[in-house]
Amino acid sequence: MQGKLLFLSLAALAIVGCAEEVATQPGGNSSEQGVKNVQVAETASPATSAQPTEPGAVTVVKSGGFVKGEHVTKGSARIITENGKNFLELDQNFKTDNGPDLFVILHRQAKPQIYGLTEKDYASLGRLQKTSGTQRYAIPENVKIADFASAVIWCRPFNAVFGYAAFSK
Repeated sequence: MQGKLLFLSLAALAIVGCAEEVATQPGGNSSEQGVKNVQVAETASPATSAQPTEPGAVTVVKSGGFVKGEHVTKGSARIITENGKNFLELDQNFKTDNGPDLFVILHRQAKPQIYGLTEKDYASLGRLQKTSGTQRYAIPENVKIADFASAVIWCRPFNAVFGYAAFSK
């Protein structure tokens, strides 16, 4: 019984916390927002142009630790290059709260605003696979990773950042 009450309390708190901020945003209807990848010119950068010499070798391009946004989010994220392709990996210590319609995105700012992200500032890598543990997301070839400064766990319906990891080398 206590577990059910705790779960219901936490769920209500999360919904109310997200909903209050969305209600104060000027204009726009969050239900009309789509998730689109940022279309970026395909160009090589110094960080991505050097390919590993051994097949299967992994090169870490950027990495960072998650910090709290709207919800406590822990663990680390890193962008790697493997066999000429880029991936975002979340480590075994990754953990965030469950929420409706969570996505993994790359954001142009190291510290994105918690509410009201705009489509021009991020590239979507897809739905969050699970709320904890190791996972990997392919980064589309048209996304220039040098243009993005953080990995974000994003709640689409409330346009809220659950947590983010600012990248450093």
